[in-house]
Parts: sequence; C-alpha cells; structure tokens
Amino acid sequence: MAAQLRELISSGSPFEATAGYSRAVVDGNWIFVSGTTGYDYETMTMPESVEEQTHNCFRNITTVLKQANASLTDVVRVRYIIADSSYADVVFPIFGQYFGDIRPAATLIVAGLLKPEMKVEIEVTARRRS
Repeated sequence: MAAQLRELISSGSPFEATAGYSRAVVDGNWIFVSGTTGYDYETMTMPESVEEQTHNCFRNITTVLKQANASLTDVVRVRYIIADSSYADVVFPIFGQYFGDIRPAATLIVAGLLKPEMKVEIEVTARRRS
C-alpha cells in the first residue's frame, strides 16, 4: 500500500507563514481545518455582526473543504469559539442551518479571540468517504 501524502492548503495569507500554520492539512482521508474567523475575503473586511461573521466562517470553511475534495457533509467534529456568551442564542440557529442534518460532534467555547472585532471562530475536522 502506497503512503498517502500530506497536503497543506493555504489561504494565501502571509500570517500563515509567520505563525507557522496552514489553513488546512489533508492527511489521507482526514482534513483538519484551522480555526476560521468571519473575515470576508471578497471585500477584505471583518463584518460587524456576529451573524454575518458566522456565515462567513462557514463560507470560508466550505471553500477550503472544496479545495480538499470534501464538503460540510464530511465534517465529523466542530469546535465553536465565541467571544461572548451572549452570542450563543444568536449563533446556534446559524450552526443548525449548516449542520442540522450532518450533526457532527461539537464543542462550544467562550474565549477572547485574537482581535477585538472577531466575535466567532470555527474549527472543523472532516473525513472524506470513498
């Protein structure tokens, strides 16, 4: 059996090289997507609302999974980080829009994020099916 290659996926951000990480790592059928914030890469801005940031997190994660020949339906684990516990009731229905039928194992953490404008960060692990 041939060894499966490890593939690094980059968003193109110079911060990845500076901080020493990849947007995602594909190892065999496993895909590990780094914590993803609500940055809007089309407008190069961070939206103000936690709702729009959350939707952007999922858009960005979907883009990376597509690069790895996967989709949200392949996600088996998700970690949500929100900057304020008051956001929970706002973001839960949005999480459900994307994962309601997929139902990955999940954890929600309330913690400070890197920059004050960041309100949500989402990290996923996916496994491609043959």
